[in-house]
Amino acid sequence: MSKQGPPKHQNKYAWKPDAGRKINETEPGGKFRPFSEVTGVCPRCKEQIEWKRKYGKYKALTEPAKCQRCSKRAVRQAYHNLCPGCARDQKVCAKCCCHVDQIVGRDSSEVEAEQKMLEEVELFPSFLFLLYWSVIGISYKECLREGPEVTISCYEPRQI
Repeated sequence: MSKQGPPKHQNKYAWKPDAGRKINETEPGGKFRPFSEVTGVCPRCKEQIEWKRKYGKYKALTEPAKCQRCSKRAVRQAYHNLCPGCARDQKVCAKCCCHVDQIVGRDSSEVEAEQKMLEEVELFPSFLFLLYWSVIGISYKECLREGPEVTISCYEPRQI
């Protein structure tokens, strides 16, 4: 015989992990040192790791772990069994080691390339400004020549 109907008692508020404990923001997972992004795993494993983070069961690595394929200490994310290089070469999930078509997250080399590009853009802040006006198809000086009453025609693309 199975139970049917609503629960006998409804929760008044959602359960929060470590609700009575003061959280140190400088510890991993705090405000100043958030957990790193989960990368190199299948969607199912990503959900499992995020569940552990949400409900206070996640334990971050204190030192790099050994990869199960190459035996190097290159595993830097908790609950991963393979280093990013082996997982990428074998095209498997770094946590459950199953063959997967879709891997969640970006590779560290992609992140480094994006950061390098952003640093270059920050060195030239006027670059974005010029890019914006070139996309519109007019020069900024043409708009300034018209005076304080900038018309819509100033922002329309030029006919070439």
